[in-house]
Amino acid sequence: MKVAVIGAGVSGLSVAFYLKRGGAEVKVFEREETPGGKMKTLHEDGYIIETGPNGFLDGKPYTLNLVKELGIESKLYRSSDRARKRFIYTNGRLVRLPENPIAFLGSYLLSWKGKLRLIGEFLVPPKKDDKDESLSEFARRRIGVEALEKLLDPMVAGIFAGDPDRLSLKAAFPAIYYLERQYGGLIKGLIAKMKEAKKSGKKSSGPAGPGGVLTSFKGGVKDLIDSLSEFLQDSIETGVEILSLDRMEEGWKIKYKKGNKVYEKTFEAVVLSTPAYVTAEFLKDLDPELSNLLSEIEYSPISVVALGFEKRGLGHDLDGFGFLIPRSEKRKILGVLWDSSVFPNRAPEGKALIRVMIGGARQPELALLPDEELIDIALEELKRIMKIRHYPEKIKVFKHKKGIPHYTVGHAERVERIFKLSGKYPGLYLCNNAYTGVGVNDCTKAAEEVAKEILNG
Repeated sequence: MKVAVIGAGVSGLSVAFYLKRGGAEVKVFEREETPGGKMKTLHEDGYIIETGPNGFLDGKPYTLNLVKELGIESKLYRSSDRARKRFIYTNGRLVRLPENPIAFLGSYLLSWKGKLRLIGEFLVPPKKDDKDESLSEFARRRIGVEALEKLLDPMVAGIFAGDPDRLSLKAAFPAIYYLERQYGGLIKGLIAKMKEAKKSGKKSSGPAGPGGVLTSFKGGVKDLIDSLSEFLQDSIETGVEILSLDRMEEGWKIKYKKGNKVYEKTFEAVVLSTPAYVTAEFLKDLDPELSNLLSEIEYSPISVVALGFEKRGLGHDLDGFGFLIPRSEKRKILGVLWDSSVFPNRAPEGKALIRVMIGGARQPELALLPDEELIDIALEELKRIMKIRHYPEKIKVFKHKKGIPHYTVGHAERVERIFKLSGKYPGLYLCNNAYTGVGVNDCTKAAEEVAKEILNG
């Protein structure tokens, strides 16, 4: 069976891996000169710098299964114990995010009024209708405004670079959505899960999902991309411009340009592993309604400013994962990752690597500022929040104009309609983080499922 995969991000490479391993003849087409999409890693002067995500949580099996099948378990690199210490910047200082209910009661993160309102969630009746709501609507209804501002808003910034007023609870945080549906509330759901875990002899992961330990690779996420690319070898064509995608009686005809030459090839199936807005362009002539729905999926722009410092005299111990910032603080950054504390090999001995996140749905105009202005913002905010006055010895800026899919209210219904429409065309498949999850695990899970569907005919 001949299958074309358009897009060589982690979704496209993973689905191509599973297809090729299953006996299909696969061709991967990628516009850029190197595969990986937003998952790239730079190795410079002893620093290991990620341009986007820095790993995955091992609480879900999907990426770990892929790693095992690639035979690269020896390259896995678990985060240090410091990564469990996470902070929220509130009221002008960094406050550690509590790891358990007892620690939470003694935390300065919420006022006593806010804590009591959060505990009172136990008495809030469950929502009766199935209408989608924003994360903010859900939070105000169940846990209160203060918990929304201090807990959920920064969490949304860290995962989606998103806006809780517009982000869909059902699509973005389905585990929380189904806890209320199944158990009637978050606290009730947490108690029920703890009881279920005790019976099975497993440790409960809390109310929001499977959790797990942040895991990456010794050489950064590039190790995963390189291993997939090595397996696929000549199956990948980079530097390719797709000119057209046409449905034929015998399958799908792809017309593409590489260099100065134009080629045409026919495949029995095609997997579009491109962002939703690119997929929309490919399908606009085939199905205008499907194309319009795809183009409605929003993306949050985000820029990453990576800074390498001499650790001596830095002014901060970097003891933790990093911190996120509620929008109520009115700062110009979303948060900061202390990369060399999370993964110690990310900086040379005696150095520190920090990554600053700017923009998102909160302040999209900031994400696309000139590099010099982004660097100034990052350094000024680090000086104010962390008292860092050193000038970095290493600076890298990565801009993602359309960085992270923003699952707005109604996203689940929109995606359901997208898959229903695309299902009308035999041999057409969609596999990307625009639909059912933005994380690495979501991508590898979807890739395995799509490959199985194709291979099973």
